[in-house]
Amino acid sequence: MKKEYGNSQVYFVGGGIASLAGAAYLVRDCDFPGQNIHIIEEMKILGGSNDGAGSGEQGYVIRGGRMLNDEAYENLWELLSTIPSIDHPGQSVREEITAFDDANPTHANARLINKNGEVEDVLSMGFDMADRLAMGKLIITPEDKMGKARINDWFAPHFFQTNFWYMWATTFAFQPWHSAVEFKRYMLRFIHEFPRIQTLEGVTRTPYNQYDSIILPLHKYLEPFGVDFTLKCTVTDLDFKDGDGITVTKMHVLRQGVPDVIEIAEGDRVIVTNGSMTEGSSLGSMTTAPRLNGKGSSWKLWENIAAKKPGLGNPSSFDDHVDGSKWESFTVTFQDSAFFDLMEKFTRNRAGTGALVTFKDSSWFMSVVLAFQPHFRNQPEHVKVFWGYGLYPDKVGDFVKKRMCDCTGEEIMQELIGHLHFEAHKEEIMATANCIPCMMPYITAQFMPRLNSDRPKVVPEGSTNLAFISQFCEIPDDVVFTEEYSVRAARIAVYTLMGVNRPVEPIKQYQYDVRTLFSSFVTSFR
Repeated sequence: MKKEYGNSQVYFVGGGIASLAGAAYLVRDCDFPGQNIHIIEEMKILGGSNDGAGSGEQGYVIRGGRMLNDEAYENLWELLSTIPSIDHPGQSVREEITAFDDANPTHANARLINKNGEVEDVLSMGFDMADRLAMGKLIITPEDKMGKARINDWFAPHFFQTNFWYMWATTFAFQPWHSAVEFKRYMLRFIHEFPRIQTLEGVTRTPYNQYDSIILPLHKYLEPFGVDFTLKCTVTDLDFKDGDGITVTKMHVLRQGVPDVIEIAEGDRVIVTNGSMTEGSSLGSMTTAPRLNGKGSSWKLWENIAAKKPGLGNPSSFDDHVDGSKWESFTVTFQDSAFFDLMEKFTRNRAGTGALVTFKDSSWFMSVVLAFQPHFRNQPEHVKVFWGYGLYPDKVGDFVKKRMCDCTGEEIMQELIGHLHFEAHKEEIMATANCIPCMMPYITAQFMPRLNSDRPKVVPEGSTNLAFISQFCEIPDDVVFTEEYSVRAARIAVYTLMGVNRPVEPIKQYQYDVRTLFSSFVTSFR
């Protein structure tokens, strides 16, 4: 079968999970020669938004932590069931994650904390009849009738003060001004999670951060096939063949700053990560605040090619609304377990269950997650790491009278200690704390209100050799801001461009399951 491909090359733009998954599908399902696969990444490391770096001494950084779901991540699990574990010979990454999650299940006992530092009772969703009717209307309204409607166009102010909104918004990072279509898709895709949203029992966690648990095994799997990983190389533009169709003829790149051109021959394919949720991110430190950066190369590449051909989307709907798409995360590294011990006692969450704790009255709308330790492969035993974020970085804090975006890591810790009412332990907590803030201008860009045509199809109409595999391509019914979206896009792109007649795992339609529907209905009246 390999001979049929001749000297055909496949070029992936971006080194995130979608490109790695795409390369795995090529070697696994298409018998495509690994040495003819090229993954081009501008950073010095693979993984894209699935990052995890640092040391016990310098401090660790995860810009974000992805929550996985057993029932809804159909293609991710199918792929990982064929990727060998690094740590457990004879096991797949899927089996490894399942075993870890079974041994350390997520169960939140303190999902929402109020301004008095008390754990709220969140069994009730807090809906009134108007909220229920608005939700029902949203779910039955076709997407093409919704256009660029925002969530707050559909729901009255009361809805945004409910337990449901505080929990759903911080679990999935929704804002009231985000797309009502995306919110609707989430309600349908995760309707099975609605009855247990208060405990997060449906969240599947990886043994380490996603770089160490998913990206590294995928990289190790691809290496023996001879896949070419070209790092510190930026794709700046694509040239197209004249005429109505979409055929890439050249890739313009910067190799460590030096311009170069890659000729795309007949039979070659180009698979692009268009746009990035973590592009332009900036780190601060205990003594400095992060800065707000502008557009980087993946947005500019998309803008360049969308201007040349119809059907390649409209990046402006996503990358020109930073005030609506930014928020700030922070990773805290301790040299002892003092903070973790206090949190375990306060929340009644077993340490390391990965349960989200949200401060519902916080001006910054702040949440924290204490993952299972160690969270990094190279993490010393005495070191503890946790992650948090604020959805409103432009708001002034309740204890530190500054906007979150202007705060140092030390000031973010002071605000957190205030919300926890841990002032008596402040000296002990701060003694070894290293809080590294991270500003992300485009982190929820994929949720911005959009038209269906604003996202290009995975393989656009008329394309002979171009596909898209980001959070900004269009897959009907599926939900962005998930690992599954990237992997599903990669699988569709590879099978379509290679002419492979294999099934893609279908989206499970839980909204048509009678038991799930009944359970959700009952939950709405809790």
